[in-house]
Amino acid sequence: MGFSCGLVGLPNAGKSTIFNALSNAGARVEIYPFCTIDANIGTVSVPDDRLERLTHVFPDKKKVPTHLEFIDIAGLVEHASDGEGMGNQFLSEIRAVDAILHVVRCFEDPNVAHVTGSIDPVRDIEIVETELLLKDLETLGRVAKRLGQETKGKDRSSLARLAAWEALLDHVSRGTPIRSIPIEHVIEPLIAETAPLTAKPCLFVANLGDDGESTHWAAVKQIATEHGSEAIPIRGRLEAEIGEIAGSQEERVSYLNQYGMKTTGLDLLVRAGYDLLNLVTFFTFEGPEVRAWTVPAGTTAPDAGGRIHSDFSDRFVLAEVMALDDLVEAGSEKPLRDAGHVHRAGHDYVVSDGDVIHFICA
Repeated sequence: MGFSCGLVGLPNAGKSTIFNALSNAGARVEIYPFCTIDANIGTVSVPDDRLERLTHVFPDKKKVPTHLEFIDIAGLVEHASDGEGMGNQFLSEIRAVDAILHVVRCFEDPNVAHVTGSIDPVRDIEIVETELLLKDLETLGRVAKRLGQETKGKDRSSLARLAAWEALLDHVSRGTPIRSIPIEHVIEPLIAETAPLTAKPCLFVANLGDDGESTHWAAVKQIATEHGSEAIPIRGRLEAEIGEIAGSQEERVSYLNQYGMKTTGLDLLVRAGYDLLNLVTFFTFEGPEVRAWTVPAGTTAPDAGGRIHSDFSDRFVLAEVMALDDLVEAGSEKPLRDAGHVHRAGHDYVVSDGDVIHFICA
């Protein structure tokens, strides 16, 4: 798996349309609010031309790309945390995702109702962000109560953990998302355990009209900048419709080019997501497969091997690392070895984006 994203937004912001545009999964789309009841889950191959090039070196091997998972839940409305609407019931569905995709409606369409009656991305983003904060406040409050009970008569470390957690709770109660708060080391395990929603990196997706024009795009982009994030413009309905009729990725790109679009929304999202999460991709050609793997930047060779199989980490001896461009130019592994261009790396080697690695284990 590359990474996973949870889609949030107001009802009729076009989350399910964007979900279909990205994953071509056929989620239900209606013109009235709350048509999404159960969470939609879609998995899509991450496009990477480097994997295509590597496949040509090993034409007899199966190509296995890394994948991206999308989870689309019901739209959030104001006071969702108090039981309004349906979205709050499904927020638990996205606790395990790596990043939040905040879909913001930027298209005008009198036939598609807006829950507040007008298009205003600034207001809409604030509503959703507030509901996520309130949900985290509820979660953090329960943990604080538990910690208070567990801390009675305990040592200084327990008291320090409670104090750090209460300080975090105070920041959230004042409207600060957890991703913007320095996390004290003593509560890092608790953050990992509870997976607060506002601790997750967030990408903003501006759902534009079919023509790609919108007077609201600039506002979304500005808000994303203020959040230290990125905004991605996607013509949701157009890309979803093209996805239904295109038989291949190449055909899909051809259709998009007819509308003056150079790349798909998925390509834009993948690049932004990898940057946001600081991820890198390495490649293997073990056994019958040529395969892409995604790991956080800074991952060492043994840990990267562990993504393939735990034995690769536990019994790691060394990694043979090749530059993808060199391997493709050489046409096979043997001339690269003969030329001395296969680097032997030990336990401390940090995997670089684009590495082709052969793991040697005891």
